[in-house]
Order: sequence, then structure tokens, then C-alpha cells
Amino acid sequence: MNNYVTDAINLKSYSLNDADKIMIMYSKENGLIKGVAKGIKKPKSKLGARMDLLVANTLQLLKGRSMDTIIQAQTVNHFRKTRENIDKLTLSTYVSEVVMNFGEGSESASEEIYELLYKTLNRISDSNQKKDMLIAAIKFQLKILLIMGFCVELDSCLCCGERIIDEDMYFSTKMGGTICKDCYDALEIKLKMHHKIRDFLQAMLQFDFDYESEYDKKATEKVCQVCFDLLDEYIKTHTNKKQKSAKLIKELSL
Repeated sequence: MNNYVTDAINLKSYSLNDADKIMIMYSKENGLIKGVAKGIKKPKSKLGARMDLLVANTLQLLKGRSMDTIIQAQTVNHFRKTRENIDKLTLSTYVSEVVMNFGEGSESASEEIYELLYKTLNRISDSNQKKDMLIAAIKFQLKILLIMGFCVELDSCLCCGERIIDEDMYFSTKMGGTICKDCYDALEIKLKMHHKIRDFLQAMLQFDFDYESEYDKKATEKVCQVCFDLLDEYIKTHTNKKQKSAKLIKELSL
């Protein structure tokens, strides 16, 4: 009666003692969960590589008073190709950090977030170009913001409400969206956005994660990096935490 089964992705681990670790995972049914992986540090551990970070498992856990115990783990996806490429690894780590920072209190949307996280990690792992990895990360950024109620405004000016069409504009990471040229002076916003960048972001937000639009095909790595950095700044304002891997991603893009 105290056992339960759930799909979960390993996000972080802590050493508990000489033999055990505490795993932080995002589960399909219950959002962020913690579990003790007993004996994981021993060479003959039954859990073994299943408790590596960025691995998706179907888990059986035993309910405990303060923390649950992981009894069994059946791997669903190792995302093996991720560990063969530094760009894949840093972007996947970034995505997991965002989920951890947003994850508290997200139980009502846990299935949606889990599916988004899984698809993003899988797409990054299978991508052959950095551009495609970044597109997966950008779609993740936009869609998790939408799920958490912080959707980016890309149609109208957040100050005057007027729709912005084929003209350059400005972007406020604090307010979370576009500002027209007539309003930006009063706000001292310096982040200028070309309308084609806005159109690209709109497409990434509008279409289903798996759909490959013309914007996906035509985007360059440079454009994707600009969009990724912009959305990362916005995410920071709502989590009040920096994603540590974001700095490494910027360094690798230089």
C-alpha cells in the first residue's frame, strides 16, 4: 500500500552517506520528488547507471515519513548521445535547472511539464547541429513560461497596447514582452528587437513542439543564440535564480 510507481527524470543528486544518494527527480504524476537511492555507490548496485543524471526511468518507490526510497528503476531513455557532446550536455543541464527552479508547486501541471522536459531532452540528444539543439531549448523556454503563467507578449506593446507589426521594437525582460518605439524612451529599455526575431519567437510559441516550421529551417545559429539568451534573462526574473549552465552556454557560443 505504501509503494507507488511513477515515470521520472533524474535532475540532481546529493551524497547522503558512504553508500547512498538522494535523487531529485521530476515525475509525471507528482512534479518534483526526492528519493533515496540506497547502495548506489556500491559497485554491484542494482540501480547503477539508472540513477545517472538526465536519465528517464519508470520507478517503484516506497513511501517514507521524511523521504521515499527508490526500490526499482527501469530505464526508459538514457539520452546517450547527450553525453558525447558538450553543447548537448550543457543545454540539457540548463533545461533541467529551469525545471528545478520552476518545479516547486507545479504538481497540477506535472504531466505537461514532464512531457515537455522529455521531448526537449530527446530532441537535444538526437540533434546533429547546434542550431537544432538551441531551437529545442527555445521551444522549451517559451512553453514552460506559458505553462507557468508567464507567457511572453509578442504581439502588442505592453505599455500602450498597440499592436506591433512589421517594425523594429524593444524587449523588456522585466515586463516580459515587446515595447513599441514610441514607448521605450520612458522606460529606458535598451534591448532592441528586430521584427523578424519576434516573428521567429512567435512561431516557436505557436506551433506544437514536434512541428518543424519554415522558421525552424531558415533560422541560423546566431539568431537562435540571441533568442535563447533573451528568454534566459526573462526566466531569471521569474525564478529569482540563475541557471548555472547558462554562463557556460554563452562561453561556448563565443
